[in-house]
Amino acid sequence: MKLKALVIDDEPLAHEVINSYTEDIPFLDIVGHCHMATEAYSFINKHKVDLLFLDVQMPKLKGNEFLKTLTHKPFVIITSAYENYALESFELDVSDYLLKPFRFDRFLKAVNKVYEQYQLKAGVQNTLQQVEQTIISETAQHILIKEDKRHLQIERKQIYYLESFGNYVKVWLEANYHLTPRTLSSFENQLVSDNFIRTHRSFIVNKELIDYFEGNRIRLKNGMEIPIGKNYKQNLKEGFS
Repeated sequence: MKLKALVIDDEPLAHEVINSYTEDIPFLDIVGHCHMATEAYSFINKHKVDLLFLDVQMPKLKGNEFLKTLTHKPFVIITSAYENYALESFELDVSDYLLKPFRFDRFLKAVNKVYEQYQLKAGVQNTLQQVEQTIISETAQHILIKEDKRHLQIERKQIYYLESFGNYVKVWLEANYHLTPRTLSSFENQLVSDNFIRTHRSFIVNKELIDYFEGNRIRLKNGMEIPIGKNYKQNLKEGFS
């Protein structure tokens, strides 16, 4: 996991120094060079940048003013020959402030600090993504339906079939059903996947709970029988191919 850095400085020597220091830091890549802050907008919009090495005193747009315009800031290390911008820079949440000319050990300390922050941020984001995926996975195993004034959460694997009933749908479990004010088509968009299949204009069936089908009838494992619509026979065959 490497930091991708952009150098923004109007002094060519500053770019050379940072390039030379970076050669000895394996987790840091310089991916671009800009000699004016105004040039950096286009680069940041087109490339992934984790860290900015940013000078303060530059023509047209100063470094700190540039930072104030960014909606999503990368990590920032200020590289400046002037001490008097330090307070304002830290108020803009920069990670460090290097006073030119800076030695390699001071540069390395600043970069290590950013890398630790970067790893921590990446770890938090990874954890959040894992939690989100777990929630999605758990939610995907259930459906939420309304029955009277209640909202019920039902495991998909417990559903034998769904039956259209006027402006309602009967959600059949093994020996009983829940009546909910929805259309069968709305359930089809939600359920029809590897485990559920539309077999009739009035029925959606759980494939895992089918015992067998023959002719125009489907027999479920609880003994219930479901009709197969003429226009859905091919759909059923393909669902088990």
